Amino acid sequence: MPQAPEKTIFLVNPASANGSTGRRWPELARRAAAAGLEGATLFSERQGHLAELAREAALDGAELLVVVGGDGSVNEVANGLAGLGRQPEVAIVPRGTGWDFSRTFGIPRKVDDAVHVALEGDVRTIDVGRASYRAWDGSDATTSFANVASAGMSGAIAQRANETTKALGGKASYLWATFAVFSGWEATEIEVVVDGERRTGRMFDVVVANGRFFGGGLQICPEAEPDDGLFDVLTIGDVTKRDLVLTMPKMYRGTHLPHPKAELLRGPSVTVTSETPLPIELDGEQPGTTPATFEVAAGALRLRVPRTG
Repeated sequence: MPQAPEKTIFLVNPASANGSTGRRWPELARRAAAAGLEGATLFSERQGHLAELAREAALDGAELLVVVGGDGSVNEVANGLAGLGRQPEVAIVPRGTGWDFSRTFGIPRKVDDAVHVALEGDVRTIDVGRASYRAWDGSDATTSFANVASAGMSGAIAQRANETTKALGGKASYLWATFAVFSGWEATEIEVVVDGERRTGRMFDVVVANGRFFGGGLQICPEAEPDDGLFDVLTIGDVTKRDLVLTMPKMYRGTHLPHPKAELLRGPSVTVTSETPLPIELDGEQPGTTPATFEVAAGALRLRVPRTG
């Protein structure tokens, strides 16, 4: 039977998967132990707590951190590990409603299969994004993101989705929020600069992608590579409701590009400014507004992924 590293720590968000992770944790822990994955368990008690726990565990010599939760949990752990010289490996047992980060790497949703990857997977060193923006209290803030950031309508969509029940799953919640927000949203004059290349115009959204998926399965940037040192940056222009309805199914398949009202750029740094402050979104959370700058922190996370070959 494969064995976990000597110092393995489970970082568990009991509120993930609509609270079922906390209720089911004894059973999940037994299944993991039966496969050979054992270690101390640390539970998140509030928003942001996993970042503190991850950092403390890494500084205490943890070799493998097993994140049990959704995209928000991965985001917190990435923030907790940011800037540390010594990086433990990170594995994921997906327990949220979106699984967007895990989709890019093919990390399975089934618990037993995810445990197998945590034990025997390859280690892939991936990039992490750093976003600098204006927090809601007006102060300047900097936060890491592991998957996808954006500025514009999707920030408002993320907020609407987070305020509603996700009992129907991340995809249904995000779809409902998308059409609810879109009906009252107007394109805004935005300036985007990607590695010195400037674009201006009326836009609904600017997506800054490290991974490929967001919004409960939308393959928004299907060619994004999370270890190439670059963001895939998608500008979404002044689309109509008909555009949205026709394009949404293609976005789930990753076949929506090229599109006459969208442009894909690539670069390690992005700035987004607008006359009216726009909400930004980082891995599904909405911490503030533009002006915002996004930068790649290359090779910042060591992730266990399914073996190839």
